[in-house]
Amino acid sequence: MNNIPAIFFLGSLICASSAQSAMVVDLPNDAKLSFGGYFKLDLRHVNGDLAYRDFWISNNAFSQNTEETRLNIRESRFNIHYDQGNLKGTLEWDFYDDQQPEGATESVTGGHSLRLRHAFFKYDNWLLGQTWSTFMPLASIPEALDFGGPHVAQTFVRQSQIRFTQGGLELALENPSTFSGESQTVPDAVARYTFKESWGQIGLATLIRNLEDTNEDGGADGLQLGYNLHGKITTMGKDDFRFSYNGGAQGRYTGPGANIADTADSDGDILETQAYTVAYRHFWTDTLRSSLYYGHIDIDDTDVDRSHWAVNLLQDIRAGFTVGAEFGNYETESGDSDYLQFSAKYSL
Repeated sequence: MNNIPAIFFLGSLICASSAQSAMVVDLPNDAKLSFGGYFKLDLRHVNGDLAYRDFWISNNAFSQNTEETRLNIRESRFNIHYDQGNLKGTLEWDFYDDQQPEGATESVTGGHSLRLRHAFFKYDNWLLGQTWSTFMPLASIPEALDFGGPHVAQTFVRQSQIRFTQGGLELALENPSTFSGESQTVPDAVARYTFKESWGQIGLATLIRNLEDTNEDGGADGLQLGYNLHGKITTMGKDDFRFSYNGGAQGRYTGPGANIADTADSDGDILETQAYTVAYRHFWTDTLRSSLYYGHIDIDDTDVDRSHWAVNLLQDIRAGFTVGAEFGNYETESGDSDYLQFSAKYSL
């Protein structure tokens, strides 16, 4: 990585405006409308034998002797929250709709299309709309500058659903789409229970899918079962340890790019996935912290064997304004690439 010193110097120049509170508007009938989100600038350098990406998602695009640097703001987002007592709603967008690495017209202007992330409302114990899958263990995701951290081994799905929550129990019916877009008769079902105590939380989730190979092209067919065990545990002071383990026939739910096609064996069963993440976050001071994380996935009867590790350092300049640096490596069965990323984030 022979250009790292120059990249480090450029990264040190990143700055952002001072933070301010999200705007809240009072509406009739005791309702409130609030606006939030954040601005995030990433300066990222990739060096190795895998093609540049703004963040790793288990892709396996081999590109020998890659060395590329980009600046982008695509993770920046905007959200609107509606609150009327026990009725609440959320809309959120970011700028990843045009995908990467090329922007819409990057040679002239960095224009990027809005992408809908969340559109849901809650009433008492019910959630209806599009948001993170109930099967996705949000608490286990490490604090990372690479968007989402080790996607390679995480459950990572946003989709429409109907969810019921009672205490630590969550039950949901979710969109049963396959990667190829084949219609399914029965919604995917998720059950999760989370134990929360003063020391942190541990959760166990199960995923049940009933798929039909309507095109008879060797796709998944029949009942498919997956599970994950995950948690976030407080250790010393403000430090925490995060983990997740994914197993079973998860298909598109785990390891975007590696496992998204719901690949099946000759019996119509989705190939078994073994994927795990571990992360430790340490606070050097109240405003300075680091995370070290690792994720790995392999899929039975394939050559998929991929991993992602990284270490970072984040500094809160003031409330709402954070800068940081992260160094890591992403490896697939075809090769690997190092990356160095500097980020500045201004949260509303």
